Amino acid sequence: MHELSEQEIIRTQKKEALEAMGIPPYPSSSAGHLHTKAETILTQYKEENKANYSHVVLAGRIMGRRIMGAASFVELQDASGRIQLYIQQNAICPEEDKSCYDIFFKKLLDIGDIIEVKGFVFMTQVGVITVHVTHLQLLTKALTPLPIVKEVITKEGAQAYDAFTDPEQRYRQRYVDLIVNPGVRKVFEQRAKLIHTIKTSLNQQGYLEVETPILQPIYGGASARPFTTYHHTLAMPLYLRISNELYLKRLIIGGYDGVYEFAKDFRNEGMSRFHNPEFTQVELYVAYKDYIWMIDYVEQLIEQVALALHGTTTVPFGPHLINFQRPWKRFTMFEAIHHFTGYDIRAMDEIALRTVAGTLHVHVGDNLAKGKIIDEIFSKKCEPYLIQPTFITDYPVEMSPLAKRHRDNPDLTERFEVICTGKEICNAFSELNDPIDQQQRLEEQRSLGERGDEEAMVVDHDFLKALRYGMPPTVGIGIGIDRLTMIMTNSNSIQDVIFFPQMRPENP
Repeated sequence: MHELSEQEIIRTQKKEALEAMGIPPYPSSSAGHLHTKAETILTQYKEENKANYSHVVLAGRIMGRRIMGAASFVELQDASGRIQLYIQQNAICPEEDKSCYDIFFKKLLDIGDIIEVKGFVFMTQVGVITVHVTHLQLLTKALTPLPIVKEVITKEGAQAYDAFTDPEQRYRQRYVDLIVNPGVRKVFEQRAKLIHTIKTSLNQQGYLEVETPILQPIYGGASARPFTTYHHTLAMPLYLRISNELYLKRLIIGGYDGVYEFAKDFRNEGMSRFHNPEFTQVELYVAYKDYIWMIDYVEQLIEQVALALHGTTTVPFGPHLINFQRPWKRFTMFEAIHHFTGYDIRAMDEIALRTVAGTLHVHVGDNLAKGKIIDEIFSKKCEPYLIQPTFITDYPVEMSPLAKRHRDNPDLTERFEVICTGKEICNAFSELNDPIDQQQRLEEQRSLGERGDEEAMVVDHDFLKALRYGMPPTVGIGIGIDRLTMIMTNSNSIQDVIFFPQMRPENP
């Protein structure tokens, strides 16, 4: 049970006092007026068009008050921003009822309360656009005080105190974070715009948005450890999906030329500023195309996203300026490793690769096979240095069990990733549509699982059955929405771009 603070006890008493006065602290609704947004008034009001603002209605949260006798200034915050209100005693209260202003407004209203006001807009003598309030109604009494930032003016300028900046508390109480840190709302509005831009492009291409199962009897489509649950009626284990790839490929087999899904995926792995166990990606599969086509399309798509959000292809991220203007730099996987480490590993077997990893101080466990060792070397010695968007292409076949073999070298696959700011944001390949080769590779993955690789793929026999009906040449891609949003909004942590990131309970 939550133990009330002194301020919460006082506010609860104020709620009871309002009820005793016949003022409902939580009325069923406002008066049903069409509310004008603060931003609309602040951007469009002019002295010459003030007649258009002779009657406005706003609703929002009290974020500041300056009470001066029979008149007061209030800072009101709605979803669009903040605006100043001017409130006079005789404007909101009957002339004969002095307690209305002195008790209701002065004593029983608090910062954080939600109100609705009517009035007209004017410009103060110091040039501040303000709403002169003629009617005020309480809509919601807030019983817990907000952590309002206090400013003190010193010789060095304005100094802020009591800001709600502790990351853990911000993530746990995102609702408070959104109230007191307006810039946070902007991040999520940009995220929504990013998703809209991608969807618009995919829809214009004629691709179908679909939904596939989140609870799956066989997890597949990626190398990751799943979350496990149990279905009591069916008496069987189920898994939260780690990818929706294999279901989307089934739809291509079924006859669609292009399908995509914005999917919540779940991977039971470590957490960091780049990893959350629940994350969002868009996966797209297009028939009769290959990874060469997809390289051009994704390059154009993400450039379009940058322009939509920033009006330019140059985006700030930490100390860097990320330039998404086409064309981007390209390395093959082996070229990148050679470039950053000096080692040409193309012809090396597992033993030689382990020697190189040891020389480079890259730890690889005994349970890791050749593909995972290459992946570890690349992740530790190449990825962190790829700041500008870069295509890494032509991965070894051991690293890509679902990708088509390279048309010029059967030891490689037609796969690429986009690495940006040192992290993968896209993964794509020409899809393997040979059911015999696919079965062999999944069987090899099963062997790796038996060897101790917890992220090895499992054999999905129904998917193999579907492949035997014939899948046309197809390219697929997954784009990490959370990581792309981090870059596009200059956010340092993935938790900053997820409304409610996973957290350890405060009181387990």
